Amino acid sequence: MEKNKETKVVDKKVQQKPKAKKENIFKRFFKKIKEVFSEIKKVSWPSFSKVLKQTGVVVAVVLIFIVIITLIDTGLIALLNLIRKV
Repeated sequence: MEKNKETKVVDKKVQQKPKAKKENIFKRFFKKIKEVFSEIKKVSWPSFSKVLKQTGVVVAVVLIFIVIITLIDTGLIALLNLIRKV
């Protein structure tokens, strides 16, 4: 039983590692900003015409869904009015 207690104490001492001191908050902040700008340089940006075409597709799809949902809503309202009359 005593050996078990001793091994637990030794295991805890082995597992504990000294903590590394953190850098200054300003150094960490500017390091992160530098990383962000380096990643932004790697991004391949689409051309203006491609963005314009994709925006047009999104607007068209949204308008189609608006029309479909409006038709369904109008149909359900008409059905509800028929049910209420009875």
